[in-house]
Amino acid sequence: MPVRSTAPLRPLIKALSLSSPSSPPLLISPPTTSSPTRRLFSQTPHRNADFTHTVIGGGVVGLAIAQSLARNHPSSPTLLLERHGAIGTETSSRNSEVIHAGIYYGASSLKTALCLRGKELLYSLCNKHSIPHRRTGKWIVAQNDLQLVALEQIHSFCSRELHVPIQWVSLKTAKRREPAVRAEKAVLESPTTGIIDSHALMLTLLGLFEEAGGTLALSSNVQFITPLAGQNGSSGWELTVSDSTGGGTSSTVTTETIINAAGLGAVEINNLVTPPERHKKLYYAKGNYFSYPAPQPKVGTLIYPAPEPGHGGLGTHLTMDLAGRIKFGPDVEWVDSPDDLAVNQSRLPETITEVKKYLPSLDETQLVPDYAGIRPKLGKASAVAHGKGFVDFYIEKERDYEGWVNLLGIESPGLTSCLAIAERVDRLLYGRP
Repeated sequence: MPVRSTAPLRPLIKALSLSSPSSPPLLISPPTTSSPTRRLFSQTPHRNADFTHTVIGGGVVGLAIAQSLARNHPSSPTLLLERHGAIGTETSSRNSEVIHAGIYYGASSLKTALCLRGKELLYSLCNKHSIPHRRTGKWIVAQNDLQLVALEQIHSFCSRELHVPIQWVSLKTAKRREPAVRAEKAVLESPTTGIIDSHALMLTLLGLFEEAGGTLALSSNVQFITPLAGQNGSSGWELTVSDSTGGGTSSTVTTETIINAAGLGAVEINNLVTPPERHKKLYYAKGNYFSYPAPQPKVGTLIYPAPEPGHGGLGTHLTMDLAGRIKFGPDVEWVDSPDDLAVNQSRLPETITEVKKYLPSLDETQLVPDYAGIRPKLGKASAVAHGKGFVDFYIEKERDYEGWVNLLGIESPGLTSCLAIAERVDRLLYGRP
C-alpha cells in the first residue's frame, strides 16, 4: 500500500510542455536558498546546475540515499524523483519486512558487507526515532540430512568468517519453546534477525530528507537523460521528466550527479544512458504471500526452511508483522512483467506443502491470498531463471560517466542494507573512506 501521497511536482527552472501551449507545464523548483559556495563535481566555476544530487527512485533505498546526501552535504541541493504518486509503492512495501542478519551470502560480497553494516545502522535508527520493530530472532530448520549439511555450513560460515551471532537449539529445547514447529534434524537460531514496519521506516527517512532541505518530486517519470560534459565547457546531466499522472507535461532539470536507485525501473534508467552494447536486462521473481487470519498458530519466532540448491529465494518462510499476524511466503514465480502483482492462487497448494514441512498442524483452510512482490534479479537468463548461481548487488560509480552512481539488482537484503547502501553511495561520490 502507498506510504504517502503529496502534491506532484513543484515549480521548476526549465519548464517544457510537450502538449498544447495552453497546457500547464510540469514544474519542479530548485531550492530557494543561496547557491552553494562549493560544487565538488563542477569542471568550471560558471557551472550552475539546478541540483547537486538527483536520486531516481523513492523506495527505501532511494530515500536512504537522498536523506544521507541532503544531511551530509547541506550546501548541495538534493532532488528525489519518484515515478509513482507516493513513495515506496513497489518492492519496498511488498516484502517480508525482515531485518536480516546477513548469513546467507559470500564473505566478500556486497550483500554480506552491506547487510551486516545496514542491520547495525537500522536498529540504531529504529531506537533513535521510535520506528516500530522487534528482534524476534529466526529459526532455520532442517528436516533431512541434506538440509542439516546446509545448516552446518551456515553455522561454520557465521562463526569463523563473519563472527555473526548464531547458535544451535537442541531439539528438546526447540520443542519446549515452539511446540508447533517441526524440526526433524536440527534448529539453527539467528538471534539478531528481526522485523520492522517498513512504512514507518520510509516515512522517517522522508522526514529526515525534508528536514534537511531536500526536494521531493512525485509522479515524475524520467524519460531522457543527457550528459552535458563538453557542452560549452559544462558538466553534469540534463533530465527530461514527464508527469506520470497523465497530464501530458514535461520539464527539464539539470544536476551535477545522478544516482539510479529506481529498483524495478533501474535497468530502464541504465539503458537511457548507456549505448546498446552496455544495456542490461532484469528478470522478475514474483513472490506470493498468503496470510493466516485466525486463530493464529502459536509461533513467536520467524521460521525459515534450510536453504536448498536450485531455489531462487530463501524458501517459503513464516514471518509476522508487529501486530502478530502470521504470513507465509514468498515463493518464487518467474514473471515477464514487474506489474504482475496479483497473488497467484494456484500457488497455494505448493505453499501449503512447503509450510507443513515445518508447521504440520497448519489448518490449510485458513490460508488466504495476501499480497505479492517482485524481486529484481540481475544476471544471466539461464542461471537466474533456475535460481542458480549468486548475483551480487551492483552499486558502482560508472566509468566513462562523471557523477553517475548506478544501483542494479537491489533485492533482498536491500531493506536491511538501505542505510549502508547510502553510506557506500556517498563514498563513491565524495571519495571518503
